[in-house]
This record gives sequence, structure tokens and C-alpha cells, in this order.
Amino acid sequence: MRSLAETHAVAAAIAGLAKVGDVILLAGDMGAGKTAFAQGFGRALGITEPITSPTFTVVHTYDTGRVVLHHADLYRLDRRSEVDDLGLDEMTEGQGVLLVEWGDVLAETFGDHLAILIERIDDSDDARRITIRSIGRRWETRWAKLEAAIGS
Repeated sequence: MRSLAETHAVAAAIAGLAKVGDVILLAGDMGAGKTAFAQGFGRALGITEPITSPTFTVVHTYDTGRVVLHHADLYRLDRRSEVDDLGLDEMTEGQGVLLVEWGDVLAETFGDHLAILIERIDDSDDARRITIRSIGRRWETRWAKLEAAIGS
């Protein structure tokens, strides 16, 4: 990806295929573009309010799109028990999609999910490499559509 618009386009392609109950974990260094990805994802769901990093509030919920978006950030949490106390697993049960920044830290606790790694690839502010992996079977029937949508 060479621009913020391209990152948003990948996020929009995934959002277009997202279903209630999906968990999407975002990984990458500080400033890699996880929140920018979340903004493109939310916009594609039809969320019109500003999507901001939930670093200090830990979870933001947006219910104005075609599905509810729960946007979490695990950066400041030190222990698994802190994550368990949030009840993130309950947020997807019939309610919406869970998008988790720094979710790779506790990926094994989330079961089936889409894992997205965002990496800077050079000194450019906007150039990124986005790697997408499906963990478990949840995205199995949508995988070919996802590849077609993002041009893989």
C-alpha cells in the first residue's frame, strides 16, 4: 500500500465482507496504521462519527453502521485478566464486529479470527505492507471473495 487511501480501501474490502460475530485482530508497531485501518473499516460499515484510538478508554462502540463495531485497543493492558474483564468475547455474540488493535498480544484467546499485520515498508509516512491471515474456519467461505476484493 502506497497511500492512506489504499489502506482504507483494504479495510473497506474486509468491512464489506464482515459479519456479526467476526473478530479482527490488528498488529503492527506504534504508528503503523492500525487506527487508520480502523477508520477505513468503520467508514465502510457506514459509521459517520469520528473513529479515534481507544488507547485510554480501551473500547469504543459505534452503533450507527450496518453492524455494531466494537473497537478495542489492548496496548495499555498488562495482564490477560484485564482483557478477560473487558468481556470482549461477549461483544461479538449477536451484537457486532470486534476490531482489536494490539490484538496479537493475546491472539490465542480470541478463537477464530482474521489477523492483520500492518508494517511500514520504507521511510515514507504512508507506505505499508498489509498481511492478512485467517485463523480458524470462520472466514473460509469468504476467503476467495476477500482475495478478489483486495486484489491478491
